[in-house]
Amino acid sequence: MQDKVTFEYAIIRFMPKVEREEFFNIGVILFSKRKRFLGLKYHINPEKLAAFSCEITLEEVTEYLKAWESICKGAPHGGAIGEFETSDRFRWLAASKSTMILCSPTHSGLCNDPTKELDDIFQKCVK
Repeated sequence: MQDKVTFEYAIIRFMPKVEREEFFNIGVILFSKRKRFLGLKYHINPEKLAAFSCEITLEEVTEYLKAWESICKGAPHGGAIGEFETSDRFRWLAASKSTMILCSPTHSGLCNDPTKELDDIFQKCVK
């Protein structure tokens, strides 16, 4: 138990029409302050995307999520938000939004390895 650290995560959802409140899970974002970890993993099922929206392409959603990846990494092309502290980048990405890509409420837990935890949650909630 001594090796375990706290983490927070949110499920990333695709919701093409916010007013209809229909969505499917496309990814996970996970943050661990003590491990200085902020990671994102996603997969967009093309068949589900087509069933939910004929107006939005896979490429559009992928580009949006690549911007999220840049912010997670703190990359220079992550813009002003990419320059925030790691915890602030997580909070900004996980905040409530009225867009086609949004997050669930955040959840917390304990883990030894945030990368493994991200993979486990991804497999359970997205794949």
